[in-house]
Amino acid sequence: MSTKLTAQHWIDGSWLSSFPERESINPATGEVIGTYCDGGADVAKAAVDAASRCFENTSWPRDAMLRAAAIGHLADAFEARLDDLMDSLCLENGKLRREAHYEVHHIMRALRFSAGLAVLNFGRVADTQPNLQSMSIRQPIGVAGVIVPWNSPAYLCIRALAPALAAGCTAAVKMPSQAAQTAALMSEIFAGVPDFPTGAVNIFTESGADGARLLVDSPMVPVISFTGSTQVGRLIAQSAAKNLKRVGLELGGKTPHLIFADADLAEVIPTVVRSVTVFAGQFCMTGSRILIHRSVAEKVTSELAERLESIRPGPAADPASEMGPMIDKASVARVDRAVEEAIAGGAKVVVRGGPSTLPELAGGAFYNPTLLEVTDSSLPIVQLETFGPVQTVQVFDDEDEAVALANATEYGLSACVWSRDIDRPMRVARRLDAGLISINGWANLAIEFEEGGLKSSGLGRLGGLASLDDFLEYKQIGQIFT
Repeated sequence: MSTKLTAQHWIDGSWLSSFPERESINPATGEVIGTYCDGGADVAKAAVDAASRCFENTSWPRDAMLRAAAIGHLADAFEARLDDLMDSLCLENGKLRREAHYEVHHIMRALRFSAGLAVLNFGRVADTQPNLQSMSIRQPIGVAGVIVPWNSPAYLCIRALAPALAAGCTAAVKMPSQAAQTAALMSEIFAGVPDFPTGAVNIFTESGADGARLLVDSPMVPVISFTGSTQVGRLIAQSAAKNLKRVGLELGGKTPHLIFADADLAEVIPTVVRSVTVFAGQFCMTGSRILIHRSVAEKVTSELAERLESIRPGPAADPASEMGPMIDKASVARVDRAVEEAIAGGAKVVVRGGPSTLPELAGGAFYNPTLLEVTDSSLPIVQLETFGPVQTVQVFDDEDEAVALANATEYGLSACVWSRDIDRPMRVARRLDAGLISINGWANLAIEFEEGGLKSSGLGRLGGLASLDDFLEYKQIGQIFT
């Protein structure tokens, strides 16, 4: 981790302080682990100005080989600091060690894939008429504003930033205050890669929204990449529309598991449990809706309840911990209110869970997993993203009903299909309104392929060849020759 007493911003190749300074908290204990400079509009403007100067005055937008080399070296630099990154995520983000390991090991893969994309930005050329050569080229759009969430801050920053840099953009990155120490560590890593020209990447941290708002409103930032809630994503899209600004949005989710009668339950149960306990359910692809064929519903519900009741929450420092904390106690209270409202609205309690009452966990933001049985799909606990370790169970009788239940929310980020039939999973996958379908698994995503949401789960794609699209403009050039 950074040895600095206070996490600062990384702007125009230098550390920048700002006021006020606030405390970074370990969500597992409530203890102060450091302080950070809380940015705002002024710091964000400095980031945008530095990124704009770099874009206008250096070869970065025009030198694909430089970008490929820089991004590749950045992957090596991150790989050299993996243990430090994992330590930071465990301490500041509340992740268990294996969860932090999962997050950081995706970073190098995303960077190395983007390093390859940097030199694969091909256009097209054709003789469209006699003596007329027409071509289409793709050029970087300019300064990219990247707004990062707190739940997987290291990877989700790189997932958006890497293709922006590969395309030739420079960037102003807003990191969340809950990951200020991680942001400072990532800035150290960037600072150690000399291939990047000064101002290519600028990172600031803020607890509020003034800096993010400046990124969205600034005419000097033609593209925004945002990962976060659907509610905030809508506000960003509305504000960006004033300048006809391009936006890439990965937003909320309400992932269903469709468990058919022929599913391998020995694989289903532990995976479904993991899908709600990883990151304490604070994941856009958390498996929050369990849809079960009636013939196996009682067995699945019973086994799932037994597993969830036995989950042991605890800090990353305890190797016996099976689920980490939520990000703060306010989130614990918010999730518990949602559960209480669901019960009052008719949901049947299978496993109540709730805030931990263990004395040794009293300082942390721990919430025991909850399982509710529902018959009314209109309940908010079914329709809205809970962002906590809460699952609902619903029963279906046939494939059509399963698909209808799965599609009956405004979200469309991901879904899981469980069946040993050779045809059903592919048939059902094509009917589901989701950008990622995992067959006999959960969150089976790969950075080499496009990832994103349908409906209210977002716009645009990150990952795959399409990850460059948000950051490039097409230009047609026609040349008459004799």
